[in-house]
Amino acid sequence: MTVQRILNSKETTGVVTVAPTVSVSEAAKILAEKRIGTVIVSSDGKKPEGILSERDIVRELARNGGACLTETVDKYMTSDLVTCTRADRAKTALEKMTEGRFRHMPVVEDGELVGLITLGDVVKARLNEVAAEKDALEGMIANQW
Repeated sequence: MTVQRILNSKETTGVVTVAPTVSVSEAAKILAEKRIGTVIVSSDGKKPEGILSERDIVRELARNGGACLTETVDKYMTSDLVTCTRADRAKTALEKMTEGRFRHMPVVEDGELVGLITLGDVVKARLNEVAAEKDALEGMIANQW
């Protein structure tokens, strides 16, 4: 299964981006309003410069208190992005997310953001794939050639 297939199965296709100069407080409001776990930081909405997750915000609140909410997202974003392409295998993306201990992966091609997959998206796709394999195997066994 490819990342493209996962993107095709998602109910929503857009990726929420914020400018690097947006405050952490505003980013947190966007996360809450849209009920999402991360925003991509991008000056132009196309080229990803970083990612800021709800975990990043909570971590900074614990370290520095509420003062971090007035800072800009570029101060706390992860700028060393781990990305994938639409042609990548879902298994590869899952391995990268598991090894890196993160739940959101930007899908980037030619330097531009084309989507975002989550750990949940990949697990759901993999479970569907395993269920289909199971059904196929049961069908083969039941048909007794």
